[in-house]
Amino acid sequence: MKTMIKGALMAVMLGALAPLTPNTSLTTLPSLMAQNKLFTLEDLNYGGTNYRNMVPQSRYFTWWGEELVRLDVEECYLVNKQTGKETLLFNVDDMNEIIADPDEHTKVHSLFTLQFPTPAKTIVQVNAGSKRFLVDWKQKKTLFEVPPIVGGSRLEYCPASKAAAALIDNNLYVVDANGKKTQLSTDGSREIVYGQSVHRDEFGIEKGTFWSPDGQRLAFYRMDQSMVSDYPQVNIDTRVASHEPDKYPMAGETSHKVTVGVYDLKTQKTIYLDAGDPTDRYFTNIAWSPDAQTIYMFELNRDQNDCRLVSYNAVTGQRIAELDRETHPKYVEPLHPIEFLPWDASKYIMQSQRDGYNHLYLCNAKDGKIIKQLTSGKWVVMEVVGFNQKAKSIIIASNEASPIQRNIYAVDVKTGKRTLLDNGRGYHSADLSAGGEWMLDSYSEPDVPRVYAVANTQKAKTSKTLFASENPWKDYQVPEFSCGTIKAADGQTDLYYRMVKPHGFDPSKKYPTVIYVYGGPHAHNVDARWNYCSRSWETYMAQKGYVLFILDNRGSENRGCDFEQATFRQLGQIEMEDQMKGVEFLKSLPYVDQERIGVHGWSFGGYMTITLMTSHPEVFKVGVAGGPVIDWKWYEVMYGERYMDTPQTNPEGYEKCSLIKQAKNLKGKLQIITGYNDATVVPQHCLSFIEACIQAGTQPDFFVYPGEPHNMRGHQSVHLHERITQYFEDYLK
Repeated sequence: MKTMIKGALMAVMLGALAPLTPNTSLTTLPSLMAQNKLFTLEDLNYGGTNYRNMVPQSRYFTWWGEELVRLDVEECYLVNKQTGKETLLFNVDDMNEIIADPDEHTKVHSLFTLQFPTPAKTIVQVNAGSKRFLVDWKQKKTLFEVPPIVGGSRLEYCPASKAAAALIDNNLYVVDANGKKTQLSTDGSREIVYGQSVHRDEFGIEKGTFWSPDGQRLAFYRMDQSMVSDYPQVNIDTRVASHEPDKYPMAGETSHKVTVGVYDLKTQKTIYLDAGDPTDRYFTNIAWSPDAQTIYMFELNRDQNDCRLVSYNAVTGQRIAELDRETHPKYVEPLHPIEFLPWDASKYIMQSQRDGYNHLYLCNAKDGKIIKQLTSGKWVVMEVVGFNQKAKSIIIASNEASPIQRNIYAVDVKTGKRTLLDNGRGYHSADLSAGGEWMLDSYSEPDVPRVYAVANTQKAKTSKTLFASENPWKDYQVPEFSCGTIKAADGQTDLYYRMVKPHGFDPSKKYPTVIYVYGGPHAHNVDARWNYCSRSWETYMAQKGYVLFILDNRGSENRGCDFEQATFRQLGQIEMEDQMKGVEFLKSLPYVDQERIGVHGWSFGGYMTITLMTSHPEVFKVGVAGGPVIDWKWYEVMYGERYMDTPQTNPEGYEKCSLIKQAKNLKGKLQIITGYNDATVVPQHCLSFIEACIQAGTQPDFFVYPGEPHNMRGHQSVHLHERITQYFEDYLK
């Protein structure tokens, strides 16, 4: 679930790793020489006052056609891709001189947000205060001012037509290049929602407007949630606390209805796609044909086991054809729109897990038939980065090299041959030039904080390093970070773990140990980034004398369908079995104090924390559960029903996985923490568990952050992590 706190994202291998054996450490990163400073939460926590100085330095780049540009606060540089040499293009003063707006608030203060919309032309889009301009820096003149959105917010700007989708008083508008506003809806409200993300941000949905390639049509979501129950959130900041409800569709309850509209800028008319009754259906991954005449979207039933790719006439809204259908006895989860080949509009690529792993399929646009499977293997395509149009290849990120790595490959569309484009280690993210002939490679490795390099996507091993960040922790007492595998409870599957040991670790001593857990789908904690993607709080705890252990159990991401779907209809059970194999491993280590084992997690990890505390009270002495799910019948429709079905169709599973009945088993010290206005895991979860504990006579502790959502924001996060730390200091150490 996107809105739940997740473990770290993906990663990639350490070169060509030898096969791993159970309980074998991959690598231990040694503490650096001459370390003497101690960390504080103001250093380590993202809300801390010194956090910016304690993360690896970043550089900001963008593409101007095939040319690479580095952006800084006050300067903008052209980067030579072969040598890395930089040449100044212009600076902030140049931009302000060109714009010369009489409004003193219309000033360019930073060049970080620059965009270069036209290859080979010296045109840049720049933000100046609340205004946006297109500027020709060579001719030293302003070409265009993007019309402001008065009284509302800009949802999406379209460079092709210079028009913008906007939301004003809950209604959808299009503001054209001349600033003319056209109102597309009149019934917008908190119950009728236009142009925004729908289906609780599931199924890969991140926005609610979709411009056609030529910028002349706008597809948009309309969500009717008038039938969805209100969850009674309360605002305590008013003189008398006021009721501010959220629309929250719980598992098994009535969900919202979504339709898709299309507005034509030329005819100024809106039509809706003739997709039929939207009741108990999900519409997602909207895509346009290159000629802007056809719209494609995946349509999923409420059971989420029948997914169809359907095409529609963008002019009339008429349904054209069903191009693909995928079913599964558990669930199908469409996450990516189709993408047309830039050099051949008669073909598109589709991502699917139909063979058990997420891979690419080349399809005929006319009838949707699969021409061939482009990638295959027991690994997943993690992202389609883009296309090299000249070489007719697809640039992807995958974990083919190792389950804990993320590497960049070019896939030849004709032959299917894959070419590794990076160094074969670590965790890589790529950003392509306009034609895809070059990529900016941003990566880290377990002992490499951050590197930026540029490479040619037609040639392997052509990388030129542009910047390598120094280790910001070089003067500090850094813990020991290691990574390895153990077998899952099935006795066959490798599970990856991270371990963090105190600086100056002494194997002859006994250490209190804290297991940090997430464990849910669409997330993982362990990968081949810097320090194996260790959370900063782990460093803080190691400094205080704890060993930290983090294990990615079955049910987590990027290991294929069988791995993730092992938890189907019984969330928390398989995950707990695997986590207990981690405990078994810990107990085999002479330096782990078996009488002082604790557990902490947030969101799904909060659920796992209480699950472990109450199912194995003989093992866990202390736990801190943040924003925990308690009973899946109180969680949202889309996520909850995907993994658990409905409470009506799976009553045994919901009963088995509920923590309400587990309240009586609590023996150790448990602190539950929540945001008082959590709209993701609503407070009903925590409060119901506490009520059950009262009835059972067990004694958890409870702490609330007033006004906070699912995650604590800003400096309150420092307070939160100090509180979590102190709880272990008080009761585990």
